[in-house]
Amino acid sequence: MEREGRAVGAASGELVTIGEFARLSRLSAKALRRYDELDLLRPALVDPVNGYRYYDPAQAEEARLVAWLRRIGMPLSRIGRIVALDAGAAAVEIRAYWARVEAETAARRDLAMYLVDHLSAEGRAMARIPGSTDGTGSTGNAGSAGGTGSAGRAGAGPLAIRCAALTDTGVVRTANQDAAFAGPRLLAVADGFGEGGAEASAAAIEALKPSAWGSGSGAPSAADLLNALEDTADSASRAVREAVASCAAPDGSGTTLTAMLWTGSRLGLVHIGDSRAYLLRGGELFRITHDHSLVQSMIDDGSLSREEAASHPQRALLLKALVGEARSAQVAVASRPDVRLQEVLAGDRYLLCSDGLSAVVDEADLRAAVVAADGPEEAVRRLVGLAREAGGPDNVACAVADVVVEEQE
Repeated sequence: MEREGRAVGAASGELVTIGEFARLSRLSAKALRRYDELDLLRPALVDPVNGYRYYDPAQAEEARLVAWLRRIGMPLSRIGRIVALDAGAAAVEIRAYWARVEAETAARRDLAMYLVDHLSAEGRAMARIPGSTDGTGSTGNAGSAGGTGSAGRAGAGPLAIRCAALTDTGVVRTANQDAAFAGPRLLAVADGFGEGGAEASAAAIEALKPSAWGSGSGAPSAADLLNALEDTADSASRAVREAVASCAAPDGSGTTLTAMLWTGSRLGLVHIGDSRAYLLRGGELFRITHDHSLVQSMIDDGSLSREEAASHPQRALLLKALVGEARSAQVAVASRPDVRLQEVLAGDRYLLCSDGLSAVVDEADLRAAVVAADGPEEAVRRLVGLAREAGGPDNVACAVADVVVEEQE
């Protein structure tokens, strides 16, 4: 009987044993057995008598690909899908996976930096309490943790938001899968897609409306707000999964979500997908969200210009969205939205919109419309009008909020 690690005899043609193939592919026999069990890399032949595995040397390249993908941390389930693709499609999938990893790493980095700033501010505040010292005896005036802008509005009084939202089917589509909401505690837009897109977008926003955001004694701390944002984001994910569970392909239905939750002193941001949030401050319009899309990742790594991205054939491919749970998803997604706190100042104007607006209207025109509008209601009407004038190829959702000093009786 042949020992594993030696070439198979003539009866097996060009096949080699698992030991020889391990040397060819630079993988261990243990790893090859594991890949076989997981259906990632099947042997060309399994001896029906002794169960020995034999491989075609041409499989070495595929085996190395599996090993390389494992080295970048790709889950085995996703590797199984990639090795079944042709080279071009596999390259697109790997790029999408890595862009998602980088986006999630950036989100964790932002949270880490927020925690550093938050804890540093708390330390400075503790040092100013009578009987406490920071070792220097200084008593400077630190801003509130999380950048909530208390220094920028000292003496201005409590703040509130005045807001409006509007959706439109557009000129081309026959159904509207976008959703928008504007209330005293919540501003949100969601762009649904797939068979259950309308249900998904509505469910995502509805999950953000619990009474905890609309009442309560006093504003939560920054830490409590971050925890609440995480819980709310998880609730939106579950709501979407339940909403699309009855679809024929639940993994192909879902929604983007961009929302801002107002506590009376802080603004929390929940974001996933390619809907956007903008801030108008001091006459300048700033985008404060980052698209979770393939083309955005290519812009980030310098392989695509913004002009090229506008006409890229895969510009609609999302790296993150809220979707169902079936395994054969057509978009590369993760279900956890980004959450963070946003600085607020009296006079700020916020715009949230789906890509039915941002993809067809230039940012200069967005700024002009947002600046010119007397209030949120006029702003959302102007913005939807701009999308329709640009051809209205997609559904449109937008919400606008002004941060104002609350009137005192």
